[in-house]
Amino acid sequence: MAAAAAASFAALPCLLLLMLMLPSLDAASNVTYDHRSLIIDGRRRLVISTSIHYPRSVPEMWPKLVAEAKDGGADCIETYVFWNGHEIAPDQYYFEDRYDLVRFVKIVRDAGLLLILRIGPFVAAEWNFGGVPVWLHYVPGTVFRTNNEPFKSHMKSFTTYIVNMMKKEQLFASQGGNIILAQIENEYGGYLEEYYGPAGKAYAMWAASMALSQNTGVPWIMCQQTDAPDPVINTCNSFYCDTFQPNSPTKPKMWTENWPGWFQTFGESNPHRPPEDVAFAVARFFEKGGSLQNYYVYHGGTNFGRTTGGPFITTSYDYDAPIDEYGLRRFPKWAHLRELHKSIKLCEHTLLYGNTTFLSLGPKQEADIYTDQSGGCVAFLANIDSDKDTVVTFRNMKYDLPAWSVSILPDCKNVVFNTAKVQSQTSTVIMVPESLQASKSDQWSIFRERTGIWGKNDFVQNGFVDHINTTKDSTDYLWYTTSFSVNGSYSSKGSHAVLNIDSKGHGVHAFLNNELIGSAYGNGSKSSFTVELPINLRTGKNELALLSMTVGLQNAGPSYEWIGAGFTNVNISGLKNGDIDLSSDNWAYKIGLEGEYYSLFKPDQRSNKRWIPQSEPPKNQPLTWYKVNVDVPQGDDPVGIDMQSMGKGLAWLNGNAIGRYWPRTSSTDDRCTPSCNYRGTFNPDKCRTGCGQPTQKWYHVPRSWFHPSGNTLVVFEEKGGDPTKITFSRRVVSSVCSFVSEHYPSIDLESWDKSTANDPSATAKVQLSCPKGKNISSVKFASLGNPSGTCRSYQKGSCHHPNSLSVVEKACLNTNSCTVSLSDGGFGKDLCPGVIKTLAVEADCA
Repeated sequence: MAAAAAASFAALPCLLLLMLMLPSLDAASNVTYDHRSLIIDGRRRLVISTSIHYPRSVPEMWPKLVAEAKDGGADCIETYVFWNGHEIAPDQYYFEDRYDLVRFVKIVRDAGLLLILRIGPFVAAEWNFGGVPVWLHYVPGTVFRTNNEPFKSHMKSFTTYIVNMMKKEQLFASQGGNIILAQIENEYGGYLEEYYGPAGKAYAMWAASMALSQNTGVPWIMCQQTDAPDPVINTCNSFYCDTFQPNSPTKPKMWTENWPGWFQTFGESNPHRPPEDVAFAVARFFEKGGSLQNYYVYHGGTNFGRTTGGPFITTSYDYDAPIDEYGLRRFPKWAHLRELHKSIKLCEHTLLYGNTTFLSLGPKQEADIYTDQSGGCVAFLANIDSDKDTVVTFRNMKYDLPAWSVSILPDCKNVVFNTAKVQSQTSTVIMVPESLQASKSDQWSIFRERTGIWGKNDFVQNGFVDHINTTKDSTDYLWYTTSFSVNGSYSSKGSHAVLNIDSKGHGVHAFLNNELIGSAYGNGSKSSFTVELPINLRTGKNELALLSMTVGLQNAGPSYEWIGAGFTNVNISGLKNGDIDLSSDNWAYKIGLEGEYYSLFKPDQRSNKRWIPQSEPPKNQPLTWYKVNVDVPQGDDPVGIDMQSMGKGLAWLNGNAIGRYWPRTSSTDDRCTPSCNYRGTFNPDKCRTGCGQPTQKWYHVPRSWFHPSGNTLVVFEEKGGDPTKITFSRRVVSSVCSFVSEHYPSIDLESWDKSTANDPSATAKVQLSCPKGKNISSVKFASLGNPSGTCRSYQKGSCHHPNSLSVVEKACLNTNSCTVSLSDGGFGKDLCPGVIKTLAVEADCA
């Protein structure tokens, strides 16, 4: 009976089968698991998920972000829950605007997608303080993430609050909702658990037990937790998880974080992972028995505001371009992975219900074959050689396997996808600048911060206080001020005396007698720093004011909550009569900025009398607030604000915090390479780009933040810059490219059916598509033969069909999308017999 049912299931047409596999969310679902996969309502499920962290975008973006993920082949969305965004003080909760968790989950549900809720509530996530509220650090006796009663009490309270909120809205799958998994803790196993010793082990076991006691009706997971107790599932986070195995033969193989990119820090070049390698990793994971994988790329991934970025992490996560449709951060050639997802889904039933056989095809070539009782057969052919392309023989047929690639054969015969053969187009994105278009003649207003203590000091103390313990992250800024006297006998040995500053981090602007004498910073690898600043002292009293700055708080690591900031030593050297040590002197302190105190960034402060109108704003002035009225950038393209002309500071639009800006230039020798070879194991030092360039110059501004008119931009500049050169920029797809060879898979995944014989004469095709509302206006390059190069730098090879341009223009000009077959008769007779033909095309969109 079971075999007959399986045979009937396998015989269903492909599209109908996929429709039946879509999640059913209108009734309660029983979610369990076995060694192969999650089981939802009695059926094993293969899940492709992607991350959308709701506070990293605005609610107006959520529906389009979710739709984009679904269009890319995802059937599930993953998100963390951000404790410090919700519990702003003990038992005081916030769930509005970007933190409206219920609204977000329902948007995912209404799109027909499943959801993984990673409650944590420690999340790391390149998020300020790892998502844990700063106030918790100051609850007496609290030690984070170990067998510590105050921490566990607050952690349990918040976890229970979130679970009850989801239950009240009936959002768990067991209630008819779409939440199929919940996560407790995050990446705790291994060295962290060992660091805390027996207390670490006890805490991990307590966290699992506490989670299970919540009775959600869905399984719980713990990532990177090799000792996760039954029935909690331990999962993998890495660039590759094909060799990962869960800690019990009863648990399925899950990949909760596939890292398609890597986070970028201010002042460092950008690691850029090739899509061919991402596809290789995903294909290998499912080839080796994986059943759930989640792309840990921040869709909509902006850290708005000053409270949501980890230490030195850039405001926006920028794997491919600053922003794209709907602000979505995507790794390049997302469509390549979409085709991968379709291919894998064609294999779902056989992968989850079949038996597997391993077959060696060569020294570094292999096959994993799955067969089920209904006669279904799926094969993955892998070439794990990172250098050599090869041809393998499988079931008496030959298959081309590029180095570091996997071919997928849903019927053990026809290749529908190869991870290294990118058939999807590449879109060229440009940022089109627009002036701020001031709305009023008196366009600029300014407010200048006073150097050092403004108003009354907050306290006076001998020696230094820790910056973070003093501000409790209520602001980035803390003033340290003191004075000292120099008489005529204290002349310097050479041309200048030197001010020496040692700091735990993160940065300092040093002012002597109200003049900025220099700045210094740590970096994402080491927040502490030492700086030596030449100074000119005056006879008599000298005033020293040091503005200490944080750039987000530490977000992970052993005892990370105890990592401080601020100064540890300040002295003046180079004087004839010896050094002057100021470290133990009397220091006056002031928390925050005067402009922050008066909330000058808020819309209701537009008319504050402290704003001084200016026909032309001052340039290169430190500690200056700027206000300007701006119009909405034209069109509906995503918008970024270009801050390259400024130094470092904060920006707001209509009271909404755009976040920190800091166009810090990365090192020219920071391991960048002119090209990136996808072959071989990826790591964060591979395929770096942007050396010698600003780490980030564009910062996302959601369209929903603009009013039809009367928009106010407020900028606080720390160091000095030229605000007249600030521009908005629209992200525009200017051209599209494709590079397809005749040996690429030619099967149409939308209509392919295993039961239907495939046309052996079918050939590969170039497919181009401009964004909605744009057409292909010109074809800049077209060559059928053996062209080379990459998008925007294609070159003709020794073999070139002269009709290439006319064939492509005929098919594509003045259309939104077009398809050109490599066997199109318009190319004429084969001019280069024996040469594998490739068609390369670059076309403009307008």
